[in-house]
Amino acid sequence: MLALERRNLILEKLQTEKRVVVSELSQMFDVSEETIRRDLDKLEKEGLATKSYGGAVINEDVSIDLPFNIRKNQNVAGKQKMAEITASLVQDGDHIFLDASTTAVFVAKALKDRERLTVITNSMEILLELSDVSGWNIISTGGVMKEGYLAFLGSKTEEAIRSYYVDKVIFSCKALDHNWGIMESQEPFGSTKKAMMASGRKKILVIDSTKFDQTAFSVAGKLRDVDVVVTDKKPSDKWLHHFEDLDIECQYPAEA
Repeated sequence: MLALERRNLILEKLQTEKRVVVSELSQMFDVSEETIRRDLDKLEKEGLATKSYGGAVINEDVSIDLPFNIRKNQNVAGKQKMAEITASLVQDGDHIFLDASTTAVFVAKALKDRERLTVITNSMEILLELSDVSGWNIISTGGVMKEGYLAFLGSKTEEAIRSYYVDKVIFSCKALDHNWGIMESQEPFGSTKKAMMASGRKKILVIDSTKFDQTAFSVAGKLRDVDVVVTDKKPSDKWLHHFEDLDIECQYPAEA
């Protein structure tokens, strides 16, 4: 097993159990305790964990970016519900942007029964997910591949995005704040979403409930520019009133 694979498995365990013990990990992966300590050192340097006596605990800071393969396994049931709602807003023949979020991957899966879609995306994962769909027009933005995110970013990506105008922009974000609006942890992700929002008719923000009332480093756009918010649970009255004031439609599962 490669060290990166082992660290990702350790991170998955941290996400589930919130803490890990060096001796247990050593037995689990059949490596020395010193090797595990080096793994934990690496995770701590990346801001993903905090070492403690005999092990480590998860860093639950919302501003920390987890690897794509870890994020896509979080809140799977919620993402599936949001994806189903979002897919219901897309019509056969639509031209759409899908961003490089893990949530958008679930949306792509939920859209597979639609016909004649044109999908433009900066996500390598979505390109792979839709590679077996026939009758669609799948367009990659190209750009510089961001390590660990399976995302194309940069000036070439944004230039490609600005060369299209679509029916619907479907995207997620790192955080949503009343005053600051739509936020991302890294500027390249924020500027890519800005370009998408400026190049589409209907903007659909798909965001799980844990990201409400959070902030991040980069402002990706103003909430007033969004037409629909899709989330996994009924938002607070404060947020529902805010959406109403901004004439934003909010959709969530009926049982949420």
